[in-house]
Amino acid sequence: MADFLTRRHGTWHFVRRVPTEFAAFDARGIIRHSTKIRIADDRNGRRASGVADKLNRELEAFWKAKLGNAFGDEVSRYELARQQVRSLGFELLEMPRLIALPPQQTVDRLEALAAKGLHEDPAACAAVLGRVKEPVPPLSRLQQEHEALVGDELKGMSAEQLRIWRTSRIRSAQQFVDLVGDKPVTEVTESDGLKYVDWWRDRVVSGEANAKTANRDIGQLSRMLKDLRIRRRYKYPDIFKDLRLRGETEKSRIPFDNEFIKEQFLGGGLNGLNEDARCVLYVMIETGLRPSEIVNLQEHTIHLDAPIPYVEILPDGRHLKTKDSERQIPLVGVALAAMKLRPQGFPRYRDKSSSMSGTLNKYLKENGLRPTCEHTVYSLRHSFKDRLVAAEAPDSLIDSLMGHRSGKSKYGKGPALELKHKFLERIAFACPARL
Repeated sequence: MADFLTRRHGTWHFVRRVPTEFAAFDARGIIRHSTKIRIADDRNGRRASGVADKLNRELEAFWKAKLGNAFGDEVSRYELARQQVRSLGFELLEMPRLIALPPQQTVDRLEALAAKGLHEDPAACAAVLGRVKEPVPPLSRLQQEHEALVGDELKGMSAEQLRIWRTSRIRSAQQFVDLVGDKPVTEVTESDGLKYVDWWRDRVVSGEANAKTANRDIGQLSRMLKDLRIRRRYKYPDIFKDLRLRGETEKSRIPFDNEFIKEQFLGGGLNGLNEDARCVLYVMIETGLRPSEIVNLQEHTIHLDAPIPYVEILPDGRHLKTKDSERQIPLVGVALAAMKLRPQGFPRYRDKSSSMSGTLNKYLKENGLRPTCEHTVYSLRHSFKDRLVAAEAPDSLIDSLMGHRSGKSKYGKGPALELKHKFLERIAFACPARL
C-alpha cells in the first residue's frame, strides 16, 4: 500500500483517487484517511502500510457493493421502461435501431405518446424514442450473470457441488477484474485476454502454478464470457482464442503397492483414524469407488441382504462425474465388512467429500502412510485398477467398475453383477480381525 501512503503534518495518511469506473456514484474525487500513525514512530511506513491495506480493502468492497447496486438500479429502470413501451404496443428499441426503421413507425410512437397524455413525461418519451440503453453488467458481476443463464446445467447439483462450481468461477472473475479493471463486459479486449494469460504464464514459469490449473481457469473465464456474449447478443471478441498455455501434462497418480496396502492399511496403520473415515478407505480399497461416491451412499443404495451384496452409484440429489459413473459394485472382503458397520452410509460426511479427502490425506501424511509425496488417497483407485489388470479382467469390465467411459459404442447392458463379483473375489484382500 506504499502507493497510497503520504506524509501529512507528521502523520501517515492513506490517499487514493476514485477510479473512473466508480466516479458515477462516488463524487469525492480523492479520498483521504489518517492512519493515526506518526511518521516518527514508523519511519519506513511498515505499520502504516498495514493500516492502509485494510482501508483500501474496505474502500474497494464499498465501491463494488455500490457498483452492484447501481447495476441493479439500472436493470430495474430498464425493465420499467420496457413495460411502459409495451403498454403502448411497441418494443423497447435503442436509438440506432429505431432510426433504421421507416419514419412512419417513429410517428406512430409519437402519436401514441400524445394519445396517452405522456408527451410531457421525460421518462416515457426517453423510453419510447430509443434513449434508454440496455444495462451491461460489469466484470465483477460476470459470475452471477453467467450463473443465471446456465441454471439448467446446475439443476441436480448438491449444495457442496454447487459451492465448488461457484467458488472457482468467482475466483477466476475476480482475478480478471484485479488485472484489467471492473469494466463493462462489452468493453473487454484481446489485450485483456493476453494480459490475463501472461499473468498465468508468469505463475507457471515461477513454479507457483501448473499449466493444467491455468488452462482450467482460463477455460472457465472464456466459457462465462462466451455464454454471456451469445445469450445476451453482446458484441465483443473471443479474447482467449488460441491462448491456452502449452506444456500441460497429465500426471497419473502413483498406485499403492499391494504389500503396502496389506501391511499398513489393513495391518493396523489406520487404527488412529475415526471409524467413518477408516470405513470409507476400506471400501475404496476393494471397490475403487471415488471418495465422493462412497460418502454419498444412502441406505436405499446399499444392498447388504442381496444374494451378492452390492452398492449402486446413483445421481441421488447430486451430479455424477459422467453418465458412466452410474453403476453397481459388488462388495467383497474388507469393503463388505466395512459397509456392514455402516448400513445407512456415512451421514457425517455426506456431501462433504472434500472434507473427507482432506481428513484421509492429512492422516496418511502425518502417519507416514504416503510412500512418496505423489501418493494420495486417490491412488487407491489406481491400485484397484492395477489389481484388476493383473487378474486379467476384460477392459470392458474394468471400465464398468471404474465408472470410466470406454470410448466405444455401447451395446447390451454391460458386465453382469455376477461377473464383476467373480473378478473382485479374485483380487480381494483378507479381512483383518479388527476393523
